[in-house]
Amino acid sequence: MSDAVVAGLAPIVLAVVFAFLIALGVVRAAMAYAHRRGMLDQPGQRRSHKIPTPRGGGIGIVVAVLLTMPICLLQQHAPWSFYVVVMLLLATAIIACIGWWDDHSSLPVLPRLGVQLLAVTLFSLSVVSGPLSWLWLPLWVLGGTWSVNLHNFMDGIDGLLAQQGIFVACGLAVLAGYSGQPMLAGLAGCVAAACLGFWCYNRAPARIFMGDVGSGAIGLLLFALTAMLWDLSWPLVWPALILSSAFVTDASLTLLTRMLAGRRWYAAHREHLYQWIVRRGHTHAASAGWYLGWNLLIAAPLAAWAVKKPGTGLLACIVTYAMAAAVWIHAKRRLIRRNRDKVRHVLT
Repeated sequence: MSDAVVAGLAPIVLAVVFAFLIALGVVRAAMAYAHRRGMLDQPGQRRSHKIPTPRGGGIGIVVAVLLTMPICLLQQHAPWSFYVVVMLLLATAIIACIGWWDDHSSLPVLPRLGVQLLAVTLFSLSVVSGPLSWLWLPLWVLGGTWSVNLHNFMDGIDGLLAQQGIFVACGLAVLAGYSGQPMLAGLAGCVAAACLGFWCYNRAPARIFMGDVGSGAIGLLLFALTAMLWDLSWPLVWPALILSSAFVTDASLTLLTRMLAGRRWYAAHREHLYQWIVRRGHTHAASAGWYLGWNLLIAAPLAAWAVKKPGTGLLACIVTYAMAAAVWIHAKRRLIRRNRDKVRHVLT
């Protein structure tokens, strides 16, 4: 490796290290702030924790990424214009601000959704280029807004969302490095490092929860990284989507079943698969372990297959999500049936 390459990578490596350290420090400060302001999630019938726990720790992830993103993306000969970087910074800040506000005082659904659509649209407009690319804009906006919300829905037990953020961001970093984009790989590395810094306080038993400020920002950032990979080399979108299969499947199928049953899909509930695992008496760490097992044993190998054989990327993605849906349906039916058997046994 030449001295020039090493010199170019050094700021990126430092940015990743700084992201971890910044997240550690800010999350620790957020814990003290949440206790002073009374920002505590209380245990309840629709929640999985047992003791009052401060929320809003995801601000550490947001601050870490906002401070290190320019170091990664605004280097000489970067493939991203200054405008794209500014729009990504702005979109992340907008999502984080509406989430931070909601963590302090619960907001109605429609204003939050409107702000999310605005932030995703701003970023998407900065990335699309060429006459045909504009045809993809509605899909990008829809996908980005869903990513923001599904990651919020999946933030319900200790360590799970931070763990997923680490895995997917690391996978996206590998994809970016494979495509010859070390700067984008560095940004993905910063996201992973910031999630790791938060995870140190959020792993079971959690000392602080992420809150909407962090879950929404992670959803936006993972979408943005995927979209930027797509813009560079569209076949990479298939392995990128495979990496997120666990969360996308659980959130999407849970939402669909709630809507078909006529329930308020946006209301708090405990019907995701990870919540059913906890309801059956397993620990938060064990539930998170189910998702980690899927990621390492299924998602990672199939994503690697999609990279090595680009012509089969779509097929690999379809196979992954078909398997994920089958596992979700089977596991949830078994968990619900066991829960009914347990209740029936208690009553008799």
